[in-house]
Amino acid sequence: MNRKKKINEILKKKLKKQNAKLHGSNKPRYISKAERAKMEAEESDNQTNDASSDSQDELEQ
Repeated sequence: MNRKKKINEILKKKLKKQNAKLHGSNKPRYISKAERAKMEAEESDNQTNDASSDSQDELEQ
């Protein structure tokens, strides 16, 4: 009985691991503090560039 139980436990563990690999996690990917700062800087640059290009377009018209 112990041998059967042990084999079944091992097989169940394998199945559980395989299922876990198939189904990705719902957790969002970790973004480091440095990467967040870099992304914020890029966003602010894009916003200032967009705002300045919009104002230049208005001046031209």
